[in-house]
Amino acid sequence: MKVISRETLFTLLFFLSVGAYAQQKEYAWAEAEDGGYSYRYVNNDPTESRFYKLSNGLTVILSANKKQPRIQAYIATKAGSKTDPQNHTGLAHYLEHMLFKGTDTFGSLDWSKEKPLLDQIDVLYEAYNSTTDEEERKSIYRRIDSVSGEAARFAIPNEYDKIMGNMGSEGTNAFTSFEQTVYVEDIPNNVVEKYLAVQAERFRAPVLRLFHTELETVYEEKNIGLDNDSRKTFEAMFEAMFPNNNYGRQTVIGTVEHLKNPSLNAIREYYSTYYVPNNMGIIMSGDFDPTEMVQKIDRAFSYMKPKDIPEYTFAPEPEITQPVSREVKGPSTEFVYLGFRFPGAATDDAQMLDLISNVLTNGAAGLIDLNLVKKQKLLGAAAFAYTLKDYSILMLQGNPSQGQSLEEVRDLLLAELKKLRDGNFSDDLITAIINNERKAEISLNESYKGRARELMEAFTSEVDWAKNVGYTDRLASLTKDDVVAFANKYLNNDNYVVVYKRQGTDDQVVKVQKPEITPIVLNRDSESAFSKNINALPEASIEPVWLDYEKDVTKGKQDDIEILAVENKDNALFNLSYQYAFGKWDNKLLPLALDYLKYLGTKDRDSESFSQAFYQLASNFSVSAGNEETRISISGLNDNFDETVSLIQDLLRNCIADEEAFDAYISRLKKSRSNAKENKQAIMEGLRAHAKFGAENPFNYTLSDAELDGLTAKDLVEILHDLPHTKHRALYYGPQLVSQLIPRLPALNNGGKPYVEVTKGTIFKELPTTENQVLFAHYDMKQAEVHWFRNSGEYDVANTPVISLFNNYFGAGMSSIVFQTIRESKALAYSTYAYFFEPQKKQNDYTVSAYIGTQSDKFAEAITGMNDLLDELPESETTLETAKASLLKSIASERITNAAILNSYIAAERLGNTSDVRKAIYERVPALGYQDLRNFHGEEFSKKPYVYCVVGDEEALAEHQLEEIGKVKKLSLKEIFGY
Repeated sequence: MKVISRETLFTLLFFLSVGAYAQQKEYAWAEAEDGGYSYRYVNNDPTESRFYKLSNGLTVILSANKKQPRIQAYIATKAGSKTDPQNHTGLAHYLEHMLFKGTDTFGSLDWSKEKPLLDQIDVLYEAYNSTTDEEERKSIYRRIDSVSGEAARFAIPNEYDKIMGNMGSEGTNAFTSFEQTVYVEDIPNNVVEKYLAVQAERFRAPVLRLFHTELETVYEEKNIGLDNDSRKTFEAMFEAMFPNNNYGRQTVIGTVEHLKNPSLNAIREYYSTYYVPNNMGIIMSGDFDPTEMVQKIDRAFSYMKPKDIPEYTFAPEPEITQPVSREVKGPSTEFVYLGFRFPGAATDDAQMLDLISNVLTNGAAGLIDLNLVKKQKLLGAAAFAYTLKDYSILMLQGNPSQGQSLEEVRDLLLAELKKLRDGNFSDDLITAIINNERKAEISLNESYKGRARELMEAFTSEVDWAKNVGYTDRLASLTKDDVVAFANKYLNNDNYVVVYKRQGTDDQVVKVQKPEITPIVLNRDSESAFSKNINALPEASIEPVWLDYEKDVTKGKQDDIEILAVENKDNALFNLSYQYAFGKWDNKLLPLALDYLKYLGTKDRDSESFSQAFYQLASNFSVSAGNEETRISISGLNDNFDETVSLIQDLLRNCIADEEAFDAYISRLKKSRSNAKENKQAIMEGLRAHAKFGAENPFNYTLSDAELDGLTAKDLVEILHDLPHTKHRALYYGPQLVSQLIPRLPALNNGGKPYVEVTKGTIFKELPTTENQVLFAHYDMKQAEVHWFRNSGEYDVANTPVISLFNNYFGAGMSSIVFQTIRESKALAYSTYAYFFEPQKKQNDYTVSAYIGTQSDKFAEAITGMNDLLDELPESETTLETAKASLLKSIASERITNAAILNSYIAAERLGNTSDVRKAIYERVPALGYQDLRNFHGEEFSKKPYVYCVVGDEEALAEHQLEEIGKVKKLSLKEIFGY
């Protein structure tokens, strides 16, 4: 008799008899009491979340998950750009940045001396805000800069980040959206008291110190947005869709005019209005006892006093009775957005909207997937739901193929909506969607991070968690007629907004100009009494857990094919990959063949039927061709393992050439290649490859236009047919043991026949970096992006501990030397880092890399600022101790589990390591000191030649600025891309 684990049984039941099962479940709110605290919960909630309301109105939502000794924590305020004052847009986002600056007890060396200077700055900003004369404004700003410099002598920049780093927190961050501002930490579970003490103080009375340098950081963020055509298109959609609501009337970062005229008094007033306990929530998921946790939170935040919160009111949006059209111009590739308005997130219709978006596009069997993407009628298309408190939107995006107009793309998308309204889709599609949603829920609920994120989003959008938990079961009661009726109610050919993103110069963009800022002192080794007290609080130790590859990875063989496996003990989901030790370096056609596979069928089943079959099984397949490795992967429910494996094997072995699909594929490929030349990230990737390998490199190792024109469908299909007969190995994560798995796998060997031989292709070797050089590519943008690049020596595992500590100290994270200097002190960039990258394979070189994205008029300053750090490593005992504590505590609380065990094993194998390298880091780092880092910096960074990869506007960057750095080489797009 086979014994079924509790987890497997739960998963199997989850998928059985969807309709009947839904009727057996009840997702109703209930109440309970534990430890003197009442809480609410939802029956049959797999996350077992508890919802508390403390006496001061603070919401606390807790979901225990014991898989890792860590906790994902969110502190959320239900206020964002929607509630910004109309004359101070961007204010909520400003405030988010300032809540990292401390209070009167931390972030300050001497509050009694700092406060009078900050009061002066307040007055100066109010004068600056109300003055229109430009010369007078410049004079006031010079005074602001001067007084700010004096005040900075008494500040401790980044003390918050250092405190959290000392706890081993990861992902320290925050974000602002339309109606939420959320503060994010992922902490080890033994520092909860420290975390709560810091957060309680952080929100008690934030001080708006170091304002002018942070303001410049926000300017940089605004300029990044001005260079982002997708963001501009999104904002144009919301402006047209919501003329009465601040979703459309205001943007998150704010207008240029308001950014240039900030008011600290307005920011404080906003804080006082909305940062009150009855408008805030603390959401946690991870390894803790909920009863103990709520007691600790209550003690920490009981000082907060509730207030009445102004209700956000707006006139209802008028019905859209005819298409509303907008245009956005920019240098990136063209696309079109279609938007339809729906009720807000808490409504039943908003949940129905999620189903509608899946009927249209789910990556496999939706109407758009099958009729447009699979049939290659355009370059790409998708539909997705965007839900907010007041309203929601169904968004459709389409990308044109070669010679296709945006209007034609629009019409293709509208035609799929008509099919939806007419019910022209598979009768079993809804059931398949529900099963795939259930599978996604299982994966999501495994993750403490995923749980916390879902709970936080429900809180800020005011979505009933009972409705959220019962979503898929409620869908099971819907019929195709319900979906059709809903589509006819909300979607027609007239009630939409369309935004055309066209190529061209946007004459409306006004860059936020660079003010004159004197770099502030950093007081790196200073520490407040508050910080010392927090660091001195006791914490229980967490013992690290190392992988033992011999025990944690099971090895087996099917004839001469190796199988590596890790058992899934949590549920009945599996993942199986066929791994080949060759890639696109060995055959340029391989990535094309694997991509073409998505559009092929066999003589018995067409491509659309394969997609539908996978989706109905709640299974997925994916293919990828890397430089030196190829994978074909499938995943899904273990009960459908045999059918899923059979499908992928059938497709690989028996796919047949489809000439019509091939012609469309080549046409689309040409368009994709053309689009890549209009993408600044792709251009920078090409520059970096040139810096690493030279003029002939993996990035431009591709087919020429002539080679592409000479290609046939047969060429690609032959490659696909060879794959099942080529030596590979199988990687498996799932509930089966290897002994159970092998009999269920179709023959992976070649039936005793010789394997197809793969001739090794081009081997690209890193070039030594011998001189300063500038690789420049022009792009129409407001910012300039710079990557410093240098190849170093080959991998040596003995270097790993000092590399890990050096990266933490020097250039990774907000408490690092680079971030503090470039962003906090000099306000030269929104985003910056410097890192020593390890190679993926033992035979490859290490890479020295640094990055700054900055305004064009700060280019020379930014280059000098980073070069100073690359040449001379500043010494800071406090930063070093923070780097050590952060690294050691992160390692101790990290648990590599599930499929990540396989990935860790393979990564170690590539580098020639036979054990978990984290152990060596953990054991050696405590003995490392500044001199070790200084020696490493001197060997790898200081006074070394670099290749400067620069993407920017040629007219905005003076030629001499580039020539002062090194020998300039302006690369054409053909040199970068190879076609």
